[in-house]
Amino acid sequence: MIDTAKLNSYAEGIGLTLGQAQLEAFDLYAQMLVEWNQKINLTAITQPEEIVVKHFLDSLMLLSVVSPMQGARLVDVGTGAGFPSVPVKIARPDLELTLLDSLNKRILFLKELSDALGQQNHCVHIRAEEAGRAPAYREQHDLATARAVAHLRELSEYCLPLVRVGGRFAALKGGQVEREIEESQKAIRELGGKIAEIRQFSLPDGSARTIVVIEKISQTLTKYPRTHAKIAKYPLI
Repeated sequence: MIDTAKLNSYAEGIGLTLGQAQLEAFDLYAQMLVEWNQKINLTAITQPEEIVVKHFLDSLMLLSVVSPMQGARLVDVGTGAGFPSVPVKIARPDLELTLLDSLNKRILFLKELSDALGQQNHCVHIRAEEAGRAPAYREQHDLATARAVAHLRELSEYCLPLVRVGGRFAALKGGQVEREIEESQKAIRELGGKIAEIRQFSLPDGSARTIVVIEKISQTLTKYPRTHAKIAKYPLI
């Protein structure tokens, strides 16, 4: 379905080497994404070239910014159709992946996708703020990630409670994030984090992207994360 040679070329351009089996896994992923999208709303991006660039390459860019240790525990918050974490695990099969989403239909897709790709992922139907208060997930991960439209301030409250001290939270954002980062500084500090790196780049189609990496330097206070309603109504500003 997709042009695997082009995907391989893009991956090499950011320092990743994909074997034939991995390229075939990406092709299967694209096929399943399009098939399932006819039944449930997973993505507005369904053209093969766009899937390669805006889903697969965009996700893999995470590995050009952070290099998780061998066997690291990665949690993907509001993962949707599995971005960015499932493409990352295709490239780094050693990672232990937990996929969180509040919509059960997406979790059903992710379970079938994980089985088809041979990935033993933990696919969990749960809201991020509920996971952040649950002992099974709270401060249990080396890396949290989210590719979401929510403000970094709110994303930090959803994601940092899931990260162990010394771990990191990587937020995949669009191009214009300077003001958003400034507005999030207090929340990040309050939640036990510190901005470690801000990396900006462009995709082959010209789309601007930013990855904000936040290091977890202290435990998150037990009062966080709050409920979704309180996070929305009373942002940490």
